[in-house]
Amino acid sequence: PEGRRATLASALELEGTVLREGRLTQFVANNLERRIRLSGAPRGEPAAAGAAGGSSIPAIDPGALQDVVALAGQVAAQVDELLRNVHCGLQALTALSVGCIQTYRDGVESLGEAADLSIRAMYALVARCEELDRAMQPVPALAKRIRDMKGTLERLEGLCK
Repeated sequence: PEGRRATLASALELEGTVLREGRLTQFVANNLERRIRLSGAPRGEPAAAGAAGGSSIPAIDPGALQDVVALAGQVAAQVDELLRNVHCGLQALTALSVGCIQTYRDGVESLGEAADLSIRAMYALVARCEELDRAMQPVPALAKRIRDMKGTLERLEGLCK
């Protein structure tokens, strides 16, 4: 295989530039545009132009084309499968996002309701405390009267002894 590869590389060097990077070999043909134009033209017309301009492009191997078609079909199937997987993944993420947003919305609504109920309960407590404060206003006067009565009882008791 190495001898065949070396022969192929030296033949390619006559037709263009060969670059080697590790196991990768790149080839850039001389007069690439002219070669592309010649390959697309009908067979009868530019034969003289092809012969005058240099070597013509060699014939394409049908087996290689079939291999390329088969590989392209495999790649297309793999891309379809990848797109299906991405689609399913995006649907799952979307459903999860919708669920999270709905949960967040429900939490915010219940928090608002709880805060509203707490505020109402606090106002009711403040109102009850004010009522209790008003109801307790006579207590200091009663306490003073009870102290006075106790003092009077102690004096009477002291007189009775």
